[in-house]
Amino acid sequence: MVNFTILAGGWTPFVVSYLFNSCTNSLTVLNQSPTGGNTSWISLHPTNKSILYAINEVSPVGALQSYTIDQDGALSGAIDTISTEGDRAAFTTALSTGQVAVVNYLGGNALVVPTKPEEPLEFLSSFTPVPFDAPISRPHMVLEHGNELFIPDIGANKVWRLVEDGAPGAFKVQGQIDEPAGYGPRHIAIRENMLYTLHEQRSALTQQEIPRPPNGTTGPLIANFNVTPPGLPEGALLGASEIVLAEASPTFPEPFIYVSNRNVGSALDPRGDAIAIFRVEPQLELVGYAFTGLLQVRSMALGGPENEFLVAAGEAGSGGTIVMRRTEGGRNLTIVARNTDVPTRTTFVWLD
Repeated sequence: MVNFTILAGGWTPFVVSYLFNSCTNSLTVLNQSPTGGNTSWISLHPTNKSILYAINEVSPVGALQSYTIDQDGALSGAIDTISTEGDRAAFTTALSTGQVAVVNYLGGNALVVPTKPEEPLEFLSSFTPVPFDAPISRPHMVLEHGNELFIPDIGANKVWRLVEDGAPGAFKVQGQIDEPAGYGPRHIAIRENMLYTLHEQRSALTQQEIPRPPNGTTGPLIANFNVTPPGLPEGALLGASEIVLAEASPTFPEPFIYVSNRNVGSALDPRGDAIAIFRVEPQLELVGYAFTGLLQVRSMALGGPENEFLVAAGEAGSGGTIVMRRTEGGRNLTIVARNTDVPTRTTFVWLD
């Protein structure tokens, strides 16, 4: 296969469909589909790639929507819409249970919305938001791991651990993993029993073992890396943003972690935001940086055979969307395509 369809949401009332051709290294816009306001995060149904879930990151109350996707990557009108019961919904992901998880960044809570078993496009109202007990709570992601949901919270400096409490839509906090004060955990990845946390406020990547639940403590950090690149101009201010994990495969014999920096300072780096590249085995090791020419990279996504490609964009500036190829066995990233028809994007999914 050489043609891949990629969907991209952003701080706009539409989702963009791109066609990436890996032979010609071209990235073109297929269409733009109208959606609710600020469709800043999207997620595919886990088994049916013709179903998309999207959040509207708006105030005072966000929304969760469902769509169908046609063969050209265009979206239907919203099939169903439901309130997220909180301010500025920042992330959504479809779970293996047929439920859809959402966090409200300014609402300080999370919710897990059941869908009809026979019709996953329709949401059920039988859910109860889960508030997080912290003076400041800024949850920013949900990661399903076993029977738990892990939720990093920038404001609380914790990774909350949720479990279902008797019925779909009913969840409770069964514990948390405390993170270093002032680090601001934003996004996470889990591999076996290891938690890799990307911290926005310190631009750090940490590694630690996942304690047995339930608990409210954490063991010592196994690794703690600053992820900012060298040679930044004076006045640059970086906050780490996204983490993606690529497992080993025949073409890429080692697992790697890629994390993005997001320059929100007054001085722009002419190289654009950097992606820090880490080997995972035998121990976490920073091996280099790849520069993107983008400003404020909020999201990245791996795709293609053996996750050969990585798509990214900035949430500011005019750098558009890029596709990078993993090279040197995964130790490097090379830009192979760029499209600037839509200047900014904040979230991606690969359909192919």
